[in-house]
Amino acid sequence: MTTEQQWLGAGGALVVGVALVALLLAVLARRRALRAEAALTRLAHRVAELESPAGPAAVAEPGSYVITALDAGAEPAVVEARPLAQPIDGRLFADVVARETVVKAASWTHGLRRALSAESRNRIRFQVRQETRRSGRERRAEMKQALREYRARERAVREDVA
Repeated sequence: MTTEQQWLGAGGALVVGVALVALLLAVLARRRALRAEAALTRLAHRVAELESPAGPAAVAEPGSYVITALDAGAEPAVVEARPLAQPIDGRLFADVVARETVVKAASWTHGLRRALSAESRNRIRFQVRQETRRSGRERRAEMKQALREYRARERAVREDVA
């Protein structure tokens, strides 16, 4: 068997392996999608059950009949489908917007008062002073190191000349 044939066999095996892995991943993704759809359906039924006017015990499809009395001659009530989002009037909307604005303004005010308090200013001043001192020490150390290297090069140049 030649080297070309060996490489061809290895390549074929690799392609088959990749195809099997892709197939396995596709099957797993399909199962996950089916499980997610089933969970979504269960969740939708549970939400419908909780939002039904008769309560969680009586699940009714829109337009179906719900038993509300034991009187045999009474007309059964028809459950109407209600939209989840209902329009609100302008005064309620304005009230909601105003309350949200007031809450945001109060939280901003509290945050600014806390940020500008004496304790925060002192802590910031201390940290700035500490950082300034640290950077000065670092700068002096770098300057000393640069001078040492410069003097070493100068000595090396003088020794080469001599």
